[in-house]
Amino acid sequence: MPLYVQIVNNEVKQCWDTLPPDGVGNNGWKNAVEVRPNIIAHRQDYTAHTFDLTKDPVEIVYNVVDITVDDRKVGMRMNANTAFQQEMQKQMMDPTAYDPVKLQAAKDSIALKVAAIDAATTHDDLDALI
Repeated sequence: MPLYVQIVNNEVKQCWDTLPPDGVGNNGWKNAVEVRPNIIAHRQDYTAHTFDLTKDPVEIVYNVVDITVDDRKVGMRMNANTAFQQEMQKQMMDPTAYDPVKLQAAKDSIALKVAAIDAATTHDDLDALI
């Protein structure tokens, strides 16, 4: 996808993903490209970006941050709870579909998943739960 940045006083003022009305080369508009380093899935993420104005096209460079095991566990717990929430909402939408056995089974299943997540101490432990 093409990107364009407007540079005024050696600072990026705007970034567009469509050709600016003035066109490239006018009013400080330059072509730009994103530079995203490879990341390790579930263990790293992108953070804020910076602009390298010395390059042509201008590079929008993303930084990488490591995700801690504890932060990852929070997300995995939330995902695990989603299955229970979906079953509960399904039953709430149709009162005739209320099935306490299904609801308890969903709750028990989530409790097992959350216990396994809580017991994990490394990314490898968490990977094994995916």
